[in-house]
This record gives sequence, structure tokens and C-alpha cells, in this order.
Amino acid sequence: MKTQLLALISLIFLGCNNSKKEDTTVIKTGITINKDISIETPKLDEAQALKLAELPLHCINIEYPNRLSQTLGGYADLKSPTTLHPAFYGCFDWHSSVHGHWSLVSLLKSFPNLENAAEIKQRLRNNISKENIEAEVAYFKGKHNTSYERTYGWAWLLKLAEELHTWDDETARVLEVNLQPLTDIIVEKYIDFLPKLNYPQRVGTHTNTAFGISFAYDYALAVNNLALQQAIQKRAAYFYASDEDCPITWEPSGSDFLSPCLEEAALMKRLLPVEDFKVWLANFLPQLKDTTFNIEVGIVSDRTDGHLVHLDGVNFSRAWNLYKIADGLPEYKHLKTVANQHINYSLPSIFGDDYMGGHWLGSFAIYALNAAN
Repeated sequence: MKTQLLALISLIFLGCNNSKKEDTTVIKTGITINKDISIETPKLDEAQALKLAELPLHCINIEYPNRLSQTLGGYADLKSPTTLHPAFYGCFDWHSSVHGHWSLVSLLKSFPNLENAAEIKQRLRNNISKENIEAEVAYFKGKHNTSYERTYGWAWLLKLAEELHTWDDETARVLEVNLQPLTDIIVEKYIDFLPKLNYPQRVGTHTNTAFGISFAYDYALAVNNLALQQAIQKRAAYFYASDEDCPITWEPSGSDFLSPCLEEAALMKRLLPVEDFKVWLANFLPQLKDTTFNIEVGIVSDRTDGHLVHLDGVNFSRAWNLYKIADGLPEYKHLKTVANQHINYSLPSIFGDDYMGGHWLGSFAIYALNAAN
């Protein structure tokens, strides 16, 4: 029966173009603190959006400190961040700058009357200019940059492109056109790379394959890019269709900001018909269906440490994946409470946070809050 199901899943991929707390069973990785965290659904309102906008506004034009993650082919490659990446040089590293820009677009889409909306739009226009994106494209075409930001930065670039595409605003049309040459390069890179990837990356950090192709798939659906959709469907079936019993009790590792198990489950939720997904999920993470399921939040011991603060990220990303898994499935609605706890633990800490968290965590919080509502 299972063999028949897996064969069916592969065919489907290829053919697709309360206020009262309850006692819970907690999967423990350390100190059990879930019972003390609010289970209320967090809300993103305009006042909070204004505070969240300040995080990327503070860093998208801050050049240093900067982690270039650059391979040098020679002395001539030694250039400043603003020269190498005139659009996305701020926020410590390239991918954080990209999703910092995504944050601003997402907030303006939801709250077009933010008091600093005009400033935000001007900053976006200045950075995502035609000339700046031409320089970014040139960098990605460089001999030593074939794998640059693969696939985490690629994923966030396509998430930014998706957000612009779905934003009904004059500024969005300008920015989408300006960004398109870089968007096209990233789409080409995905389509070229995925067939070569024989084994998925099952990690809780940047190279996680399920995360990287989830965001890419969202973009492909938004713009109806069938070639990218099919490349992802085919590879996801190859990687994940037969997976069982994901060891979620091993999570998180010390500096994870993604959950390998939940990222994969949320990806399959995107790709499979509902009934097939429920069968797959029952084999992959059977414990999720237990209405007493819970999992301890990632506990941050030092938010000035650039790696330890990743665990705030794992809380936000777990939340957005749990919301995705539960969406439209009443038998999994209890997962939303677990997601709420994860957001409510980390959200208060990102405002006024050390730069090691502040330069990127706002984006994770916004994406999680968007998923909650």
C-alpha cells in the first residue's frame, strides 16, 4: 500500500501545473517553559508595523559591519560592499538586506497609510534602482559567484519579487521591473541547480533545501512560472516522497533558525493534494495529530551572540510552518496554539535588540505574523 502511495505522490508532482490552557505533552530539549507563554494569537497592527519597519530602515543603508561571504578570484575583487552590492549591501549580509527590503514591502502592502510610507517608498526606489540591480546581476554572473547565496538568499530574492508582484501600487510596478533581471537570473539558477542536487540539505540553517524551494515555489505560483514549478515538484518528489518518522526531538541544534522537519512538512503541504498530504504527514510526523502535541520553544541564552540568537529565528520559522500545516485541516488546528507560543516567546525581544539579531529577525517576525492572520 505504501509503495502504491509513493508512486501516486510522484505522479501527482509530475502532473501538477482559547484562552484556557490545556495540559500538554511537551517534547523537551531543555527547560520546559511552554506553560508560561501566552497562547493568544499574535496580531500585527499598525503600531507594531511601524516598530517593525524601523528594524530594516535602520540597517538597509548601513554598510558596516559586513559579512561578504565572497570568493576572491584576485586582487581586483577586493571592493567595498556598496560597490559589489549597491542594492543589497546593508544589514550585515546580502540575504538579510534582501529580506529587509521584503519586510518594508510587506508592511506597506498591509498598512499603506504608515506615517513614514513616503520615506519607505523612497528608500526602496533608491536601493532597487535599475542601475543598482544591473550591478547585482553582474556580480551573480561572475566566474566565482555561481553558488553565491544558494539557496537561502535566492529564496528571499524570489520572496521579494513575489511581494512586489502582488502589491497593487505604482511604486511596486517600478521596483518589480527594476528587479526583474536579477529575479530572472535566480530563477535560471534554480532550474539549472535542482536536477544536479542528488541529496537534499536537511539542516536548520541557510542551505536547507526545503526552505529554499518553498519560497521559490510560492514565487513560481504567483507569476505562473510553469518551468520553475515543475522543476521543484519533480525534485521534491525525489527528495521527500518516501520520508518517514522525522526526528523532531533532535531539534533544534545550537544555532538553528529553521526546523528541518517542519520546513519539509510545510513544503509538502504546498505540493500535495490535501488527502495525499494527510497520509504523507501521518507517516512523516505522526505525533502532530495528537491534540496534546507541543514542543518547547528555542531558548536564547545570549542575544548579543550572532549564532545563539538564531534560536529566536527558529521560533518564528516553526510558527509559520505550523500555521501552514494546520491551514484548512481541522484535525491539526491545535498546532496553531503551539505556533502562537513560539511567536509570543521571541517577539518582545527583537525590539531594541542587539544588531546581531536586529538586522534580520524583524523579517522572520513579520512573515510569522502574516501567517498567523
